[in-house]
Amino acid sequence: MLWRFRGREMDLSLRGAVMGLVNVTPDSFSDGGNFLDPLAACEHGLKLLEEGALLLDVGGESTRPGALPVSAEEELRRVLPVIKALRARTNAPISVDTSKPSVAEACLGEGADIINDVTALSGDPRMGKVVAENRAGLVLMHMQGTPETMQADPSYPQDDVVNDVAKYLSGRREAALSYGMDSAAIILDPGLGFGKTVEHNLALIRGIPKLMEIGSPILLGHSRKSFLGKVSGGEDGITSGNRLSSGLALTAIARSLGAKLFRVHEVRPHLEALRMAEALLVNR
Repeated sequence: MLWRFRGREMDLSLRGAVMGLVNVTPDSFSDGGNFLDPLAACEHGLKLLEEGALLLDVGGESTRPGALPVSAEEELRRVLPVIKALRARTNAPISVDTSKPSVAEACLGEGADIINDVTALSGDPRMGKVVAENRAGLVLMHMQGTPETMQADPSYPQDDVVNDVAKYLSGRREAALSYGMDSAAIILDPGLGFGKTVEHNLALIRGIPKLMEIGSPILLGHSRKSFLGKVSGGEDGITSGNRLSSGLALTAIARSLGAKLFRVHEVRPHLEALRMAEALLVNR
């Protein structure tokens, strides 16, 4: 199972990978405002790579529940200096968390490799062309509604979130391929917490084997999310300490179910959980 993009190949056949989060936002749910300075963001990204992240995901627009969109100009002001600084100091793959074609194109021009689109190319039809023409990697994520409204009252037909998300991601994958994209460039993310209740999130984790049938590797972005605290019975704050243990358990279990990529804040402990799970798998 190879992930191919921009002349690179990432072999996910036997070992999964951790994607380190670099949020360049004032209002992300967990670490908003911590890395607004481009040099601080760059240093943080380099630290995550030292801890074992195989790639980084840089985001300049919060997608937490209730978040309002920002302009392309503001998003570029936040992320472009970070992309430039990182590319000057590392050859590690860099993903950009954006749904705006102009932001994607500018960042790819400065050395980014992957576009992580929470709208799965449905936000702006030009995005598919930008990604395909640049031979970039692509993460397609499921989201019900928008960040501003997604957690108001999430529901799914016949209460079958796995089937609904699988149909959506399969359709968006076909849309990506219609732009001439290499199928091996595509990763699928069920979008935990993006228009889902706690039970929806748990059902999607159990449903990873079904999602894998679509034909692309599965990425999970579960780090520090509120459902972890709700399930574990811990406090419902947003600091790393009260959601890390349940997040690590999820990383290990999700890997045993077939997920291959994990987008997280704390790289080293998640990587350790990932490798332990893989050591116990007969067919990794």
